Amino acid sequence: MSLTLQLIIRLLVAGALGALIGYERELRAKGAGVRTHVLVALGAALFMIISQHGFAGVDRFDAARVAAGVVTGIGFLGGGIIMKKNHVSGLTTAAGLWVTGAIGMSVGCGMYLMAGACTFLVLFCLEVLNAYSIKFGQREVAVVFSSEDEMALLNAVESLGKQAGNFNLYREDGLYKVALDMRVSKKESALELMKRLKNIPGVVLDSME
Repeated sequence: MSLTLQLIIRLLVAGALGALIGYERELRAKGAGVRTHVLVALGAALFMIISQHGFAGVDRFDAARVAAGVVTGIGFLGGGIIMKKNHVSGLTTAAGLWVTGAIGMSVGCGMYLMAGACTFLVLFCLEVLNAYSIKFGQREVAVVFSSEDEMALLNAVESLGKQAGNFNLYREDGLYKVALDMRVSKKESALELMKRLKNIPGVVLDSME
């Protein structure tokens, strides 16, 4: 088998593994889906291929620098997913992109078994651990309320008591809005929490993540 064909196969394998993780994220309606994960895996694999074969004969070339650059670049991409307008969310998806980049890099190096094993572990973490996670302790939820009355928003935050953490009050599209981080019990389902928040008088629940 020619070297070119081997390298093309590496790209195809990296894209396929990235698609598996992206498909799981897309099923959960997350910001980064199949296309994003495929592109990250393909790009990381291609960078590793370039680092191994694109600088043949160049004196004093350090292939590790290319890998370090890929890790940094994916970090910036993940930061764009995490940082929303007024709150932080999407940490799991950003971490998934980071690992997908590592999977692509390992495929680019020809480490198929390691890449496959890591993909399996990522999917296990995202699906199985999420389904059977222990419902003890608390989790953090990012919530955005809106209202025409500024005091109604402040009263809503006060009514949440100790569950309300840091919050940001601002005005947008003619409405007052407040984005806050809440700490809620893991035993309370997302549906139960949404119903409870929607019943707070004087405010509208815009989003909950």
